[in-house]
Amino acid sequence: MTELSAAFAPDWVSPPGESILDISEERGWTQAELAQRLGYTEKHVSQLINGKVLLSVDAALRLERVVGGTVDFWLTREANYQNHKARLEAAEKHANWVPWLDDLPVKALMDNGAIAKQRLVEKNKPNVVEACLRFFGVASPSEWRAHYGGMQMAFRRSRAEQCDVGAISSWLRLGEQHAEQVEVPKYNKARFEKALRVIRTFTCESPEEFEPKMRQLLSGAGITFFLVPAIPRAHVSGVARWLGPTRPFIQLSLYGKTNDKFWFTFFHEAAHILLHSGSREEKKSVFLDDPNATHTDDPQEHEANSWAGDWLIPAQYTDKLNGLNNKAKVRHFADEIGVHPGIVVGRLQHDGVIPPSWMNGLKKNFKFKKASTD
Repeated sequence: MTELSAAFAPDWVSPPGESILDISEERGWTQAELAQRLGYTEKHVSQLINGKVLLSVDAALRLERVVGGTVDFWLTREANYQNHKARLEAAEKHANWVPWLDDLPVKALMDNGAIAKQRLVEKNKPNVVEACLRFFGVASPSEWRAHYGGMQMAFRRSRAEQCDVGAISSWLRLGEQHAEQVEVPKYNKARFEKALRVIRTFTCESPEEFEPKMRQLLSGAGITFFLVPAIPRAHVSGVARWLGPTRPFIQLSLYGKTNDKFWFTFFHEAAHILLHSGSREEKKSVFLDDPNATHTDDPQEHEANSWAGDWLIPAQYTDKLNGLNNKAKVRHFADEIGVHPGIVVGRLQHDGVIPPSWMNGLKKNFKFKKASTD
């Protein structure tokens, strides 16, 4: 006899109708007699047996009375069948979507722990497709293109090389995942400006010292802030964007690892939040920035550059820059204005006061551990 109380562990794809058919045949019932006992038409019973109609609660109740088993058994049998069937259909779709992986920095996502590491052989690629869909939070590559492709219209690029949507969207998504795990209060501009004044005093500290303090200060002002490792081909050192009408987000990579570039990028992104988010349309902008960019026609980028430069080295001190022609003078000046000497060197190089090869020993290289939400 067919066992109706055993735990269901599907290793196959078959409709509950197979169990119905087995039991009715064991009892010597024709489909016509079974239909009569159930109170259904022969056509409906045939469709039920062949999995062409869903097994409803009403059908489960009738089966419980006519062939045995419980309502839960029949409904579980149907749910497991539909689930397994859907997974097989999804696997087929994933196999057809494998070419999408060519648009994505799959290896970098594996290295970042965004998706599980596995060999990129043909038999594994459908699984990688599913992992990437889960990572981006989309149902298919079409939805990915619609969302992140549409987001391109909001990209405010500081250099032409920022055109690899797969790389950029992967890096942005890594930041989004961090942001989804934390809660911050509503953005407060006055608190943000106060926090920035304190953060400027951190430029002489090590990353291990200042990074958690930065996140805490910014969080108190309603700013979500995370450090996310760079993604190859993204060419992005930082981004300023709004994840909602009251949720500004600053994300920095390790692209351009010296401390002068790091701090300039941070205050540049802060400028975008302060200066370029007054309207609903401005809050849709995604400011992609790179400290190595040599030219941009975007007036908002110029404004953010000027603001960041003046915040780090206030305008009243700029006349002294031309006289800083040795390391001792740079150190003394940096101490006077309260910033790290590497920041002064970066400014001197940018302004052409000294060649790019001079005094780089005063800069510090930053290496950050992966950010946490602790």
